[in-house]
Amino acid sequence: MTLDAIVTALAGSEPVERILLARERPIRVRAEAGEAALVAALATALDVPVLVVTPGPREAEARAAALAALLGEAETALLPAWEAVPYEGIAPAPEIAARRAAAIGRLRRARGRFVAVAPVLGAMQRIVPTLGTIEPIELAPGTALPPDELAGRLEALGYERVDVVSQRGAFAVRGGVVDVFPAGGARPVRLDYWGDEIESIRAFSPASQLSTERLERVVVGPARELVLDAELRARAGERAAALDGRYREGLERIAGGLVPEDVETLAPLLFDELPTPAELLVPGSWVVLDPAERTLDRAEQVAREARALAEAVGWPGPPLVEDLPVALGDRVQVHLGPLGGGVESGLTGWGSAEGDPVELAGRLRELLAQGVRVAVVGRGRGSLERAREVLNDVVDLPGIGTIEADLASGFVARAAGVAVATEEDLFGTRRHTREAPRFTHRRSDAIADELEPGDLAVHRVHGIGRYAGIVHREIGGAARDYLVLEYAQGDRLFVPSDQVGMVARYVGGDPPAIHRLGGSDWARATARVRRAVRDMAGELVRLYTVRMSIPGRAFGPDTPWQRELEDAFPHVETPDQLRVIDEVKRDMERPVPMDRLILRRRGVRQDRDRDAGGVQGGRRPASSGGGCSSPTTHAGASSTCGTFRERFGARSR
Repeated sequence: MTLDAIVTALAGSEPVERILLARERPIRVRAEAGEAALVAALATALDVPVLVVTPGPREAEARAAALAALLGEAETALLPAWEAVPYEGIAPAPEIAARRAAAIGRLRRARGRFVAVAPVLGAMQRIVPTLGTIEPIELAPGTALPPDELAGRLEALGYERVDVVSQRGAFAVRGGVVDVFPAGGARPVRLDYWGDEIESIRAFSPASQLSTERLERVVVGPARELVLDAELRARAGERAAALDGRYREGLERIAGGLVPEDVETLAPLLFDELPTPAELLVPGSWVVLDPAERTLDRAEQVAREARALAEAVGWPGPPLVEDLPVALGDRVQVHLGPLGGGVESGLTGWGSAEGDPVELAGRLRELLAQGVRVAVVGRGRGSLERAREVLNDVVDLPGIGTIEADLASGFVARAAGVAVATEEDLFGTRRHTREAPRFTHRRSDAIADELEPGDLAVHRVHGIGRYAGIVHREIGGAARDYLVLEYAQGDRLFVPSDQVGMVARYVGGDPPAIHRLGGSDWARATARVRRAVRDMAGELVRLYTVRMSIPGRAFGPDTPWQRELEDAFPHVETPDQLRVIDEVKRDMERPVPMDRLILRRRGVRQDRDRDAGGVQGGRRPASSGGGCSSPTTHAGASSTCGTFRERFGARSR
């Protein structure tokens, strides 16, 4: 039995038919568990796209992951929201812009079964009419595209030309070599030219700038949501005269051939109509609020804050953020929730059996006796093997299907004759989170712990000022906290609490001069740093050229028991950890010396990094080994040793 067969059974069940025939608007549905499976069943039964709206980004990512497991990656999309309300003048990061463009592009083309998931701000925000319609640049060995022409096309897509590529949305040209970090890519790529033709494409590490593997093809999409052309620049020049202040200045810069940092926030001043994501759905599409009560509460809060900010900044254009009912339009809405009345979905959880393998095994045996088809879902082969061992003494295993998929929680659907139990249902919650931790935002009280009034602080855009504390202000009926930074000549900058990631404590040597808002001191200082980094990069390249000429020892590829150990790792790895693990393994498999130092802050997720080196280096214990340096305290060393013993058992000491 497959997950698609389970979704098909749900789509033909009586509860789903009752939902499809319900006359009330919105349709209220009670679902104790299996919300993602219910959404997948609705999309299957309707055979039209469905938009799922969640309270926030974490819920959206979790729901999108579950739907991708049930329907497949090709029939699901995650539409992330901006990291700030559009009126605040902060453009989305290149990665967010690329993900939004890809999701909107797929939403525009969707016709049959398809599910898009968006946090409430993403569903309420109006989008650029051209978003998702800009064709990416497709590159492959043999492509004839001169470096200068490629550079021009990358700049048109919003990429920044730099000396050393280390972040998404950047590119560098050095003679016959072009480095580019696709906005939606996991790694930067290096294009080697022979004349005007691409000879080879290789991924490389942004940390060491060393190539890692050859690629047959790379797709480079836009790094900005608003891609400017001659028509838009001419329109900006025409409309600038009717505006004042920074909005007029921004349009004048666009008309003059420049690209302001907040160019996306100026899009409503360039277009007469901007659609919402729901307006891009084909006729007959549905919208699901999951869970409805929290989503509606969050929507009211977002709308209230957006109106207050628009009034405070003197926004001259049409609304960037609509009230949720306006944004969703006349689409049929389904309001999901675990409580209340409405249509009963018939989906239940495992209740007291969750985390109790013995009780859950007994429940599975009862369901099998009643003719219910049962599937056990695990994220890896190791998890499924442990599940079989636990269930073997209680349940007749031939009657249970096992599926390898990324599904967090299961459900029982008696009306459809199916039930799903996941590894979390069997063994309890084994992973702290299903998505990588977010490091881009800090709470205002956290930054307040780092800074004391009078301390020097650095703003990413405006430079060095003096921290004066946190004030609480109410603007247009919306109250929030602001960090106050004092600059030269009496200038003061109020930083909203949700933008504290732009501020850091100054940790340099001698106390520097306080900058002036709008001055050029900070720009000159950052330019000097960039030149110093470029010189350092040149020295590192020369150093590693020598290192790569020294022979070393190459280890073999991963063994099956190592992959089983990795499948059993009880936490989700961050993107940085996955990259480090992969790079460590690749380095150890190459016949050259490995120079790598892994630094981390204390926490549970560093264990996979140690495991990777320990297993890879320890696969020949008689002649080689792996190790790590633990904290200087005895307690820290004991904790590290205990972790190794837990993971490796008798193989560690």
